[in-house]
Amino acid sequence: MHIGILITGHAPDELQPDFGDYDAFFARLLDGNGFSFSAWNVVDNEFPQGIASADGWLITGSKHGAYEDHPWIPPLEQFIRDCYATRRPMVGICFGHQIIAQALGGRVEKFTGGWSVGRTQYDWNGRKLFANAWHQDQVVELPQDAQVLAGNDFCRNAALIYDDRAFSVQPHPEYDAAAFAALIDARGPGLIPDGMLDTARAARDLGDDNRAYADMIASFFKKGSPDG
Repeated sequence: MHIGILITGHAPDELQPDFGDYDAFFARLLDGNGFSFSAWNVVDNEFPQGIASADGWLITGSKHGAYEDHPWIPPLEQFIRDCYATRRPMVGICFGHQIIAQALGGRVEKFTGGWSVGRTQYDWNGRKLFANAWHQDQVVELPQDAQVLAGNDFCRNAALIYDDRAFSVQPHPEYDAAAFAALIDARGPGLIPDGMLDTARAARDLGDDNRAYADMIASFFKKGSPDG
């Protein structure tokens, strides 16, 4: 299965020598599933010729807001709607989670409760899974077809499913402990409150459930369901 990765924001320059850009992050996360990958830098207005350029699509995280006025956001939203209409599977991560919801009629906003940063627990219908979060924006109103799979008190709509058409999550399973530690140092100071960064640093080696997230993403691409 060929997966197209739509890069909506580049990894910080400080991370790229060791970790690559976000297409490399997701290739590592999904390694072992028999997928091949191509990437398009949609943040730089580089788009595929059409939705048939890949069997399924993954939309990455970004430092940008889904509601911001950038020339690449309207064509990305149309691309999402075209995929949705033809049932070509999509997966969204963080910004990708938000832009899918916005394109399909939901609403995203800068959350008044502030940031979620670091190792975070999400309730998947009684199953507790940890992943690294890095966001202030949230999906605050759901599209008509979306169903909530997971959340917590801070972020109620942290994972959404749209039957077999789209699956999206707010946290970042593509970030392991080493990459997330580098992200904290590269982007955190001056943006995230110091106390929150200290807490995130202290928890970075406590473990995550990135493998479980990877299995859900792979299962969705292959079978149309994160549960397989």
